Amino acid sequence: MAKKASNFRNGAAAKAKLSPKGVATIRTPLTQDPHAVRDTREKVLEVAIGREVRAFRKKLGITVADLAAATDISLGMLSKIENGITSPSLTTLQALSRALGVPVTAFFRRFEEERSAVFVKAGEGLDVERRGTRAGHQYNLLGHIGSNTSGVVVEPYLITLTEDSDVFPTFQHEGMEFLYMLEGEVTYRHGNNLYPMKPGDSLFFDADAPHGPEVLTVLPMRYLSIICYPQSSAG
Repeated sequence: MAKKASNFRNGAAAKAKLSPKGVATIRTPLTQDPHAVRDTREKVLEVAIGREVRAFRKKLGITVADLAAATDISLGMLSKIENGITSPSLTTLQALSRALGVPVTAFFRRFEEERSAVFVKAGEGLDVERRGTRAGHQYNLLGHIGSNTSGVVVEPYLITLTEDSDVFPTFQHEGMEFLYMLEGEVTYRHGNNLYPMKPGDSLFFDADAPHGPEVLTVLPMRYLSIICYPQSSAG
């Protein structure tokens, strides 16, 4: 018998409780504001340079005092540079590049870097065969952005299963996965739990556990699958 699916599982990051209407609410607020707007100062060259200097310094595991000693730049000036308050001279940038072991151009990377977007018209996604694709599992890739500033790779798929589809509930791969049912019905396995899913239902899980469709209840079925994993693991 399928185990009853809960809206949210208790976890260290956030705990949930059901309201009188049966909707899960988060007790611990999430830290990211989805409606946040970047400070306009972040578009300024000085701010971009400061962020890169701080990032390279922390990557080396050295303090501001260590960097000051290595470059002959005062602590106060370094603090202003890292906080984007002042514009460093070319001589100063050269001293920083030598001390941090990076080319001068590396300090301009964030300022010059373009942010990508992918727009896919209805029915124009790319049909692909993912590693381990099963018979009758059609994967329609809805977009892909490779190297990016987030450090995360996201793969959005529209998956269609037909009468000829294999049942294979033991997929395993790195990262997190989010499913959203659009059409049909399925009993989906994640680890030792079974989730009966109908249109409008969703499932978010650690993809390292065995998972996949266990019982194809109503076919054809379609669902969105969004897979996220660290950029360092791509390929």
